[in-house]
Amino acid sequence: MALEHLSIGKGETVLEIGFGTGHCLKRIAESVGPKGKTYGIDISTGMMEISKKRLEKADLEDRVKLFCGDAASLPFDDSTFNAVFMSFTLELFDTPEIPKVLEQIKRVLKPEGRLAVVSISKENGESIFLRLYEWTHNKWPKYVDCRPIYVEQSLIDAGYQIKSKEKVKIFRLPADIIVAVKTISGNTV
Repeated sequence: MALEHLSIGKGETVLEIGFGTGHCLKRIAESVGPKGKTYGIDISTGMMEISKKRLEKADLEDRVKLFCGDAASLPFDDSTFNAVFMSFTLELFDTPEIPKVLEQIKRVLKPEGRLAVVSISKENGESIFLRLYEWTHNKWPKYVDCRPIYVEQSLIDAGYQIKSKEKVKIFRLPADIIVAVKTISGNTV
């Protein structure tokens, strides 16, 4: 659903941060077509190997470049990407790191570049499932590593303009699918 909201076009250059096993990376590579380019960055070398195999099996490895690294320090030039995609990744960063990650993304996005974020949302209040999930995360963060965050407010605070927002439930937990546009000094560029 989030990739549909991102509206990836043929020939675009797109980055996925935290690509995991490569399911979305594969869809992004298909969406950009043979003239587009897809990049992925993940901190896990294990995920990189799984994704490489998935892309090879789909005969898409020539459209994708994978990197092992940290999104708080993206190894890409300024204004490289038409779009950036993150699904259940932003909430893995410590709260003070989130603005740094969003600033790095803004740096590598082209003017009018789009950012799609899917995240468990702390906005929407206090469901019993959200409280139980947060308790579980606090007790066993190694096993329940994602945590609810204020997704929309984090994007606004980082200077992005919200283009679309959809609230969904994932395993009864509130989640947001947000597409934002790169802005400079509060204006869309």
